[in-house]
Amino acid sequence: MSWLSLLWLLILLLTLGGVAVGRLPRLAMNRATIAVAGATLLILSGAISYAEALQAVDLHTLVLLFGMMVINIHLRMAGFFSWVAYHTTAAQLHPRLLLALLMLVSALLSAFFLNDTVVLAFTPLVLEIVLMAELPPLPFLIGLATAANIGSVATLIGNPQNMLIGIASGISFTSFLLTLAPVALGSLMIAWLLLLLLFRHELGQRPAPVPLLRHLPMHPTLLRKSLLASLLLLAALLSGMPVSLAAIAAATPLLITRRWQADTILQEIDWPVLLFFAALFIVTRTVETAGFSQPFLSLLPDAGQLQLPALAWNSLLLSNLVSNVPAVLLLKPLVSQLPWAESAWLTLAMATTLAGNLTLLGSVANLIVAESARKQGVVLGFWPYLRAGLPITVATLLWGIFWLGQTP
Repeated sequence: MSWLSLLWLLILLLTLGGVAVGRLPRLAMNRATIAVAGATLLILSGAISYAEALQAVDLHTLVLLFGMMVINIHLRMAGFFSWVAYHTTAAQLHPRLLLALLMLVSALLSAFFLNDTVVLAFTPLVLEIVLMAELPPLPFLIGLATAANIGSVATLIGNPQNMLIGIASGISFTSFLLTLAPVALGSLMIAWLLLLLLFRHELGQRPAPVPLLRHLPMHPTLLRKSLLASLLLLAALLSGMPVSLAAIAAATPLLITRRWQADTILQEIDWPVLLFFAALFIVTRTVETAGFSQPFLSLLPDAGQLQLPALAWNSLLLSNLVSNVPAVLLLKPLVSQLPWAESAWLTLAMATTLAGNLTLLGSVANLIVAESARKQGVVLGFWPYLRAGLPITVATLLWGIFWLGQTP
């Protein structure tokens, strides 16, 4: 290996490692800036040409993400997520049933409105009400995070890695939903039962009465408009419209408004995420162009011999080494060559998403829950999370492998 190849390999390892951990030692960088710096260094060092780097950026994925962000921002500004979170958590139920309801609602919303958006809106209200009810916060925080990840398994728009898979595979929204919704439902039941077992003493106490809030900030007109856009999105997806076109078509009417200034909406867009994806496309394409993909793929069984369980477990492992989105991009060349390609894409979606429940660092949704809780004085640590995340991940992945193995 030449010194130049070693340099490229070093840049790739530092970039993917930084993306997985979320930072680099002694540098105030996040995932977006790490990915952009890595992509730029790879171009400048000749690992990939500038023209090829631009071609590597998948505009379909960026348009889909942008459209979903616009819809989610309007629903949040209208008070939709806060209203649902409050009325879910404030229900006067036994803690075990309250946990089940919270996980069910979190999973259902995450399937259609991105898991990160759901936990961002839910965590502060859930934590406030749980503490008012004098209930232990940890099982509810872990339940919220794991359910959001599990629910996002069910659809092509539930999380970014599913979006990538939907665009790369061409699998229809309906086919994806019919195949993976049972995986999500079964996994949700498994996660709830395991949390009941792990927190059986904490969830056995009676909650204190929670006073109803007199007023939740709501914008009825914006709410109606946002829900209509969401229904239009669902109808477009079920009709077979390309997912990126469906998202931007549903989002566009929300941008035509007399009440909300354009800057107000655009400032809420998560531009670092879009930047992160654009740069990550270049980084992972370089793995192929620089000749590093073959040594990596050689660690896995040949395409003709690779079976569904092996793909699932390897996807889980890789997702926890480099994060789930890079894992999908790295495994994409292999999966596209498999004779059972559609099942392989679905397995990849299932495994890389469920892998996010393994550790606190496994998904952005987990980190959002932990950070929101920390701001309210509640610590969700790595080891307490792992105590629940490990059995939940293993059990749900086994269920997913079993279900997909029965699907023709």
